[in-house]
Amino acid sequence: MLRLFSWFPLSVGRLKGRCLGRLVFALNLKPARIARFNIDRCYSDLSSKERVELCKLRMMHLGQSAFEMPKVWHKGNPWVTQKIISIEGLDLFKQSISDDRGTILIIPHQGNWEVVGLWASQMQAMTSLYDPPRLEALESWIKSAREQSGAVLVPTNIRGVAALAKALHRGEMTGILPDQHPPASGGRLAPLLGIETRTMTLIYKLLKKSGAQAIMASALRVSGGWTLHFTHVSNEIYSDDEATSLAALNKGVEDVIALAPDQYQWEYNRFREIPLGESIHD
Repeated sequence: MLRLFSWFPLSVGRLKGRCLGRLVFALNLKPARIARFNIDRCYSDLSSKERVELCKLRMMHLGQSAFEMPKVWHKGNPWVTQKIISIEGLDLFKQSISDDRGTILIIPHQGNWEVVGLWASQMQAMTSLYDPPRLEALESWIKSAREQSGAVLVPTNIRGVAALAKALHRGEMTGILPDQHPPASGGRLAPLLGIETRTMTLIYKLLKKSGAQAIMASALRVSGGWTLHFTHVSNEIYSDDEATSLAALNKGVEDVIALAPDQYQWEYNRFREIPLGESIHD
């Protein structure tokens, strides 16, 4: 089915994706329920109608992602590059990769994060952690798509993290999605949109070990393709104090979310450590 999706023109796939998203929202399926729960918690200042509309728009973007990802994996870098409509903060990105300290691209689950990795890995050697999907055929497809631009994928274990640190010491680049829910050993609570949220400590540790720099990156969905955004993150992310660094990391994620809240992956159960008595109703 995914291979079939990959043959649709981008505009057709997005149209079908929006229809799929409306169906997910109308049927109140699990992604819609989790997204609504998270949106309600993070945007309590919005009216109920506004939060419902944001959830509906998010489901439409989720549907578009389902059709986009196979297209991106199938077509690869030349096609992706043609679909980059504009780049905000290109000078920041170029300045960063020209610095021999190495660069950590912090890429939240916003828009189409696969596009960021494919585009950026053409510009400089890039090493990233990779957790294979359960389907072997899908793993081969995704892995070949990411590596065809020169990216190096390493396992999500101690050896993989060591490979990231070595790449940064060589002045190269790594891309990390910062808003995943880490295990207790790999994270601690830090504020995100006013909520104490378990946040990965990997970026903090890599910055301390390598002396690298960090910038935020995202690829937002626009008509005909994507707009890349590269933005600064607060200097507090380099703090020796872990709590201060993690708070700055999450503030950077918040700034990226604010670019297009309906394109953020609200259906991911990020706020699973919720106060007693609350429920996602799944």
